Amino acid sequence: MQDKTSLSLSFSHIGICVSDLETSIRFYAGALDFKVAEVYEVGNEVSQTMELNDIQLRSQFMRRDDGISLELLGFTSPDTQGSQERRPMNQYGFTHLSFYVDDIDLTAERIENHGGTVHRHTYSCNEFIKLIFCTDPDGTRVELMQRQV
Repeated sequence: MQDKTSLSLSFSHIGICVSDLETSIRFYAGALDFKVAEVYEVGNEVSQTMELNDIQLRSQFMRRDDGISLELLGFTSPDTQGSQERRPMNQYGFTHLSFYVDDIDLTAERIENHGGTVHRHTYSCNEFIKLIFCTDPDGTRVELMQRQV
């Protein structure tokens, strides 16, 4: 049975939990041209939504001119958890951010200069595209793609 109701839906943002908010702000602004946008001090008013207790965090939005928005979540409480190693691509859930770039080498250099890591062993190239994976300071994968045509 097909749903005949219309759904008003638009993309908002991607949220990323970070270990050091200032480091992540510098990374996304300097390496990937995000601009610092609104910031919110968040507390227990969202504890039910986040399914956490005793919340204290700074929610820093970062926006690009092309409309992409990130929400960097810098928790003071509760402590953050999980691995800062890059996740395997075949692990369920979010795997990576991806950007088309004009110059893959220059962008990779900017990523390294702003605290990220370029995983050179992931580089691949064919007649259509160059690809490489990098990670932000907390291990979130960032894919760079440069068209060859």
